[in-house]
Amino acid sequence: MSLPLVLLTAGCSDAPQERQDPLTTALTPRVADTVAVDDRQDALTIASAALGREAQVRVLKPAGWTKGSTGWPVLYLLHGCCEPTPDTWLTKGDAARVTENLKAVVVVPEGGTDGWYADWLDGPAWETFHLKEMLPLVEDLYGVGERRAIAGLSMGGHGAMGYAARNPGLFEAAASFSGVLDIRMDVPGFSSFLKDNGADPDQLWGPLPAREDNWRNHNPADLAPRLTGLRLYVSSGNGEPGELDEGGGTDFGEQSILRQNQRFLRAAGIAGLTVETDLYGNGKHDWPYWTRALERALPTLLPEA
Repeated sequence: MSLPLVLLTAGCSDAPQERQDPLTTALTPRVADTVAVDDRQDALTIASAALGREAQVRVLKPAGWTKGSTGWPVLYLLHGCCEPTPDTWLTKGDAARVTENLKAVVVVPEGGTDGWYADWLDGPAWETFHLKEMLPLVEDLYGVGERRAIAGLSMGGHGAMGYAARNPGLFEAAASFSGVLDIRMDVPGFSSFLKDNGADPDQLWGPLPAREDNWRNHNPADLAPRLTGLRLYVSSGNGEPGELDEGGGTDFGEQSILRQNQRFLRAAGIAGLTVETDLYGNGKHDWPYWTRALERALPTLLPEA
């Protein structure tokens, strides 16, 4: 949905009218549109001041949900980097089928093709959008109670652990599937990856070494001690062709992800955390493994739901 260029007001006057900024007025955080995709799935358009534009959110309602019902648990599913649309958990990840018996609302928000689930130093404020704007709007609309879990793949795994660590008490569980869990393991290589995909790391987290504090505050491996008390799930392959892959050849990206996950798990162990872990060996950075990971992680994320 495009934003209106002109705001119309009721009434008239001979006196000159002060012109309002249409973007400022139009982007007061609110649900701008809701479309029923099917009996279970809604497509929401949310006007966001934090992003300076409208953003898309998909919501899956649980069986038995009715308008006005309350107290539902919620699972937030975060997508990965470089996806052309924000609903890939539904179009590629089979999340509707995997969660069809889950007695919880499932929220699949847009996170930007290369947004990294952060409030950029110079750019969009994704964390503010998700947790300060979208979360209360969606939870009020769908009758969500106090139980929240969050999970994501790749960039979304990074976001899930980061959101949970930086916002203590908000989530009861977090899961990462092939997640980017140590952005400081190879800063030059990771910075090149960001630039190749349209994100300037200096605008995102700031130049190094001057803003190392901000890099640490967005690095799950550094944030591990702040995940105390949460149920945690981490999975990753080793990049070699596995049972769910169609082609041969080594996936060096997933190999790097595995090393990051191992570093995160070491930090979690030092912090005394218990993490359910599935380092399943052969497997590439691809959807069949993330769909399976979601299936396996659900009992940890929302037991009894």
